[in-house]
Amino acid sequence: MKATRQSFGEALIELGARYDNLVVLDADLLKSVNTHGFAQRFPQRFIQMGIAESNMLGVAAGLALSGFIPFACSFASFLSGRYETIRISVAYSKANVKIVGTHCGVGIGEDGHTQMGLEDISIMRNLPGITVIQPVDDIETRQAVEFAIHHDHAVYLRLTRQPVEQVNKDDYRFEWGKGVVLKEGSDILLLATGALVYNVLQAARELEKENIHARVVNIHTIKPIDRALLLKQIKKTKRIMTFEDHSIIGGLGSAVAEVISEQESVGLKRIGINDTFGESGSMEELYRKFGFDKESIKQSIKRFLRRD
Repeated sequence: MKATRQSFGEALIELGARYDNLVVLDADLLKSVNTHGFAQRFPQRFIQMGIAESNMLGVAAGLALSGFIPFACSFASFLSGRYETIRISVAYSKANVKIVGTHCGVGIGEDGHTQMGLEDISIMRNLPGITVIQPVDDIETRQAVEFAIHHDHAVYLRLTRQPVEQVNKDDYRFEWGKGVVLKEGSDILLLATGALVYNVLQAARELEKENIHARVVNIHTIKPIDRALLLKQIKKTKRIMTFEDHSIIGGLGSAVAEVISEQESVGLKRIGINDTFGESGSMEELYRKFGFDKESIKQSIKRFLRRD
């Protein structure tokens, strides 16, 4: 198990040796967001901005417009709070900035609601030209980071504080904007992103014993959402659930709802943070409270299937 923020830090060091225009900016959190390894290896391409996220994003935009590939890193909650700078300096200016938000969702545990990124996907999704990626594990994270370097537009990369299980096989290949079918099934379509993918997959496998056959899809690219896959999948089953460690307002559930809202006879249920702040507690306690642990996922699927 490895937190995706750790995978990100390791990928930065590897890619920094290959791309001499890769620059990393940090807002006084280099150990928390795992940029310290890059800073030690490439000090001439690391900029410590201090607790000044707006300034960091503005400098990153200037570097991008000068031909560099800047990664601006902080907690997801701190970055999304700098909406106006991202909107103008990055999105409006079409600056090729890679914005990296770690410590997303209630999965951060005891750090509490002030540091939980629960609205960041919603904020980033609505900004023109910014793609939103939330990788599921170590393998996908490393490939997503390299994709971001080659992608000639702004990227928001959403990463976990807590370790996550490996979901993908060693031969996995990341494809931007393409959902990944992890399990087949005909009774219900389960769409998950980030840290919740593993729990959803495990719940679906256990439900097989109860003759409930769920198709599970990893949605790593939330913007642009894989519209073709969604429209194809809902033809096979009219029951859909989404799972995300994020507010259901503006996140994966909203992205899916936007695609299928004009489709007839579709049943959609979104699982996420329902218009509230997070709380302080262990990851396990918070996942139980918000219905993100395996047992809660199983029960929510069963309740939804019983609904008229």
